Amino acid sequence: MFYKDDKLGLFIDGYSLFGAAKSLNFTIDFKKLRSEFSRRGKLSFVKYYTLLDEKVEDNPIRPMVDWLSYNGFHVLKKQPYVYQDEEGGKRFKGGIDVEMAVDLLTSAAHLDHAVIFSGSKDMSYAVAAAQRLGCRVSVVSTIKSLTIACSDDLRRQSDNFIELDGLRDVIEKEYTNGS
Repeated sequence: MFYKDDKLGLFIDGYSLFGAAKSLNFTIDFKKLRSEFSRRGKLSFVKYYTLLDEKVEDNPIRPMVDWLSYNGFHVLKKQPYVYQDEEGGKRFKGGIDVEMAVDLLTSAAHLDHAVIFSGSKDMSYAVAAAQRLGCRVSVVSTIKSLTIACSDDLRRQSDNFIELDGLRDVIEKEYTNGS
């Protein structure tokens, strides 16, 4: 489904990808991920979407988000809605599907192939609209996990479904002593 001359764009739902990889017991190496898709076509951009509470200075995902920003990824950070649950615990609410969908549609006419890292059923309609604009759309997620899985609607709408576990050999982070 990939052609060397295709203009590719990657759209990564950070929370969805993290959850899917975690459910499959591996960690994504984003440098390898970008390399892998650069090999598959002419990579125009990689967009990474995440919720990030800017009020929390020691947020555990901040170093990764900063690394992505400094290494050529277009990072869209959205402030989550923060509230207290019944027990007084801090909870976060929010999503980035609308932002991803708008970016997909505004980019589709300039791409041959969009690769979406998401399992959200909510993306199905945007995928169909991008396809009507002549853009092929692949979805990367998993159906091998019981806890996180790609919606059937999104899988069926895509031109190609890529099982995340099938990419493990080329995008998994390798840990060495001290890292």
